[in-house]
Amino acid sequence: MALETKLFDIAEHLNTPEEIRGFLQEIAATGDESDFIHALNIAARAMGMTQVAQKAGVTRASLYKSLAEDGNPKFSTICKVTKALGCKLAVV
Repeated sequence: MALETKLFDIAEHLNTPEEIRGFLQEIAATGDESDFIHALNIAARAMGMTQVAQKAGVTRASLYKSLAEDGNPKFSTICKVTKALGCKLAVV
């Protein structure tokens, strides 16, 4: 009998704003720019792309495109999405 597996999706396990914030903080501390953009995609899916897009003032399609693996979001988009997720960028 074949073993059925399912891909792990961390977005399914980020249930609170605190978990999303902690996830983004960890990626910001240990990853690079592309890791952070990928993490924003995961966090936005966890919260709901439509809700994040509305809060960020962008279309849902635009948000998907910006945060896609081959996306290249503007810094202003990154700032808007980060804020929509209840976080803020800081230089320390």
